[in-house]
Amino acid sequence: MSINDDLRDARASDNTVTRTDLLRAAWASSLGSALEYYDFALYSLASALIFGPLFFPGNNPSTGLILSFGTYFLGFAVRPLGGIIFGRLGDRLGRKFVLLATVTLMGGASTLIGVLPTYNGSAGDWYGGGVGILAPILLVGLRLLQGLGAGAEMAGASILMTEYAPRKERGFYASLPFLGVQVGTVTAALVYFVLLNANQAVKITDTWLWRIPFLASVVILFVAIFIRLKLKESPTFTKLEAHEMIVEKPLTTLVKTSRRTLLRGIGLRLAENGSSSIYQALAIGYVTSAAVGVTGPIGALSLVFAASLGAIVVPIAGKLSDHFGRVKTYRGFAIFQLIAAFPIWYVLSLGDTVLTIVVLSLGLGIGTWGMFGSQSAFMSELFGSRQRYLGVSVAREISAVISGGIAPLIGAWIISLVVAANGGPDVAEAGLGAWIPIAGYLALLTVITIVATFFTPETIGRDLDDTRDAVDDPATVAAHRTAVYPSRTPV
Repeated sequence: MSINDDLRDARASDNTVTRTDLLRAAWASSLGSALEYYDFALYSLASALIFGPLFFPGNNPSTGLILSFGTYFLGFAVRPLGGIIFGRLGDRLGRKFVLLATVTLMGGASTLIGVLPTYNGSAGDWYGGGVGILAPILLVGLRLLQGLGAGAEMAGASILMTEYAPRKERGFYASLPFLGVQVGTVTAALVYFVLLNANQAVKITDTWLWRIPFLASVVILFVAIFIRLKLKESPTFTKLEAHEMIVEKPLTTLVKTSRRTLLRGIGLRLAENGSSSIYQALAIGYVTSAAVGVTGPIGALSLVFAASLGAIVVPIAGKLSDHFGRVKTYRGFAIFQLIAAFPIWYVLSLGDTVLTIVVLSLGLGIGTWGMFGSQSAFMSELFGSRQRYLGVSVAREISAVISGGIAPLIGAWIISLVVAANGGPDVAEAGLGAWIPIAGYLALLTVITIVATFFTPETIGRDLDDTRDAVDDPATVAAHRTAVYPSRTPV
């Protein structure tokens, strides 16, 4: 009898997931996602608005922006390592154990950023002045710890909910942890909006107020840990563990058996992850820099509106993927992003406050987070049960480095070149040409994702206990789909 037959035969004796279990898993996953994306949005905003003068002071603001986004990139660069480390543990020790570990690492690192000394010292330095080069070194160290924890957090949350959810409603329930993304983003943006407007006469970098958002991470951290301690293990992992089917060398198995699936997963995420960083970090740095010259808390306010729209779009996208299929839904949102890329960046170059808020809300709220909401169940269903955690983690985080992490760094470099070519940081018109290559980069990432959807099988309704990847046994995947949806077969 095969491994898959053993798991199928075991279902009758396994305890079913109750509604209470399902809701608890949704809360546990969502709070962890909220913490991750609170930290993500927080660091994005801080990189664009305050880290330059605090940790990388200099006469040229464009150089400070590049260095600030350099630390932002390092957090992404280390995420594949975190994905491998915690992904292996997730496939060997269980989803719950890793979700506890990653949320602790992320939340702890973010909280400690709030007590860091700065380069030259500021009014908010309680320890008596700056510490020079040690300040950016400590910032980089904590950013690396953030990246290690984030490398498997979102993958674990999406897998947990996908394995918990009823088969016909996987897309919807698996999208719920991604609502935590909106909560975390809105919270971070609102905090910065309030702080930036608290006292217009004093810069936030000249006070201790910039530390508050990071210190607040500890509140979400404690709540997330409390709920996750009460969480049951994923039903699929429980079955694997009970029948001694845990892979002893998950990374080796993944490389041998899942290369094609990994490539598809990376391709699918390039557009979503790239646009997330481009709009949340680079776009805000762009419109508030000397290149365009928009003043005020435009970045924070834009994220509030975009995340609010995203909170509506994410569960709708999950529901649409249950009805029309994962591939068609994902491709549809990617096409929207491609069509909107150049118009959005042209509008950003105009420097109009209201239009900036509108286009950023559309770009993030519909394009990026539409793909996000339909992605959770899709990515989890692509991989077999024994290497699912590691596979999703590695695919997610490699794409994060290729697209999301390096995008703001490249964009900041482009902006600095355009500004320098047009006469220096005091020339507002210098930003008029920078939007074209940035939009082109976003369009390129999106085209790659659209192409990837044509080479990725439809996974809706597949048996999550199956140890094979969806691309390795399309006939069985199709049979599962037909069994679950006899009257319609999504393609």
